[in-house]
Amino acid sequence: MTAKKPAPKSVAKSAVKPKAGKKPPAKKPAPAPKAAPRAAQKAAGKPSKATSPTKAPAKLAPKPVAKAPEKPAPKVKAAPSKEAAKKAPPKKKLNVGQKPRTARVDLPLKPQYFTPPARDGEAAAGTASKPTPASKEAKQTFKVNDSVVYPAHGVGRIVGIEKQIIAGITNELFVLDFEQEKLKLKVPTAKAISSGMRALSEDAQVKKAIDILKGRARIKRTMWSRRAQEYEAKINSGDIMAVAEVVRDLYRATDQPEQSYSERQLFEAALDRLAREVAAVRKSDLAKAIAELEASLLQKKAA
Repeated sequence: MTAKKPAPKSVAKSAVKPKAGKKPPAKKPAPAPKAAPRAAQKAAGKPSKATSPTKAPAKLAPKPVAKAPEKPAPKVKAAPSKEAAKKAPPKKKLNVGQKPRTARVDLPLKPQYFTPPARDGEAAAGTASKPTPASKEAKQTFKVNDSVVYPAHGVGRIVGIEKQIIAGITNELFVLDFEQEKLKLKVPTAKAISSGMRALSEDAQVKKAIDILKGRARIKRTMWSRRAQEYEAKINSGDIMAVAEVVRDLYRATDQPEQSYSERQLFEAALDRLAREVAAVRKSDLAKAIAELEASLLQKKAA
């Protein structure tokens, strides 16, 4: 008979008793897994530790902002080529305060006034104007050597009728001669009546004007400058009655205060204008007419 070998004793690790006086070694904890970076977590769709698992509040929609109208881009001029720069004249330096001149264009010179072309059967010097109704009426009313009254100059005499070319058109003009003023005036026949030129007053009107001188003066209580303008307008109106009123209002007797220089001038101008028409109507001398007017003023009623 074979002898049975004893089975080996299995010694469990836990059964091994430590020796007296020595502690068993402590087990090291397993290392924790490293946290993945945030970028990788975002890419993987995993929430990071910093972010809370709660849902973020919904953001409000931004308010629409009105956009300003876009300005058109400025046009950029192409730079001139070298050949064009060579042909262009050099720019002049401007003085202080001098403005640049605009580019000149060579145009034909224009005449100072427009001369219409001559028609068939008409002279090249000017075209004959058709007589207007006003011109015909003036020619019938006024004749050569007639004495007339022009508002601004008084009594004058028609010396003749002339034809004058104005802007290529032939016009007819009355030639007036004022002997006392040594003045000659040319008035278009078409505008003679509208300008205030008239024939001499009748004898009955002259008597009424002389009777006005005997009346009482009517002086307005206004400033002298305004009254002087009114008197001057009456003298240049050409109305014999208005001129007589100026003589009556500005006359000063010996027992009344003296006139100022401007009053004296207006009085003499009105008296001369009235006396010249009286002398022309009655065909007498100017001195005799002035004496008659002064005699009427002496009979003036006291104010």
